[in-house]
Amino acid sequence: MIMSEKDLDFEISFYERLLEKKPDFIEALIALGDAYSKKGWFEKGLAVDKKLVQLRPADPIIHYNLACDYSLLKVPNLSFYSLEKALQLGYDDFEFMTEDPDLRFIREDKRFKELVGKYKAPADSV
Repeated sequence: MIMSEKDLDFEISFYERLLEKKPDFIEALIALGDAYSKKGWFEKGLAVDKKLVQLRPADPIIHYNLACDYSLLKVPNLSFYSLEKALQLGYDDFEFMTEDPDLRFIREDKRFKELVGKYKAPADSV
């Protein structure tokens, strides 16, 4: 579902206010980071995901989202580092990864196919 600009602004405001009271509320941080990305505020999304990595260092989805942030900001080395960390921690939705528009920038890099090939079962190759 595509949100209107007004709804997205409301959502951002809601989660920001909520986090003023509970700054380590994981679900609110995840929702806020997603809303920032939808708004095109990639630097703010990156800041949220960096905080989430501190709060949940073993969560593969949070590392995956961090890889997306860096890709959107066109920082390939940090994106690959975060993506590999996500894969090491068990992220395995390779189909989504190969189509995720947030990773478009790093998919053009030969390292992407090499990295995915390192973790993906041979029968499922990219």
